[in-house]
Amino acid sequence: MLAHLMKRSEELIKLTDDYNRAYRLLVAGLRESGLSTILYPDANSTLRLTYGKVSALPADKRNDAKINNYTTLQGTINKYKPNDEEFDLPQRLIELNAKKDFGPYADKAGYMPVNFLTNNDITGGNSGSPVLNGNGELIGLAFDGNIEAMAGDVIFDQKLQKTINVDIRYVLFIIDKYAGAKHIVDEMTIVK
Repeated sequence: MLAHLMKRSEELIKLTDDYNRAYRLLVAGLRESGLSTILYPDANSTLRLTYGKVSALPADKRNDAKINNYTTLQGTINKYKPNDEEFDLPQRLIELNAKKDFGPYADKAGYMPVNFLTNNDITGGNSGSPVLNGNGELIGLAFDGNIEAMAGDVIFDQKLQKTINVDIRYVLFIIDKYAGAKHIVDEMTIVK
């Protein structure tokens, strides 16, 4: 059955070969044209390394962060709407925040960081990618882009496109304090 499923007709083989040859010519032409100075692959089914800086969030009075480049658990709770598809929260998370039971994962100022924005690009398939600081330490995981980032498959605009990253301290807090799976965190080497 698998052999039958994978079988390709002579016509399909020729069409696939023609497409692959034409695509290589397109890529070569794009490189020669100088339309874009970005030299790495677009990451659609490929590996890539990209870089950027933490950047400001759009202003939102519900965000209680002291600097407008991250969100906090309290800011998330400020957006809480019961039974709302986007803004509902589990009661346990609300209780942990009320008790300020963040374990060792709270920022030194006492708040629980949740997300931060960077000005690097993101496209389909990048979710879960590690975000490293200048020392090569894991500080977060990329998981989404703003609406302007959706054009990233075609062109990258450094002024408009943002990557939304979950702070690794929040990930560890969820694993340990929320899910009660401290044994998983205990297996890791945590840099403070």
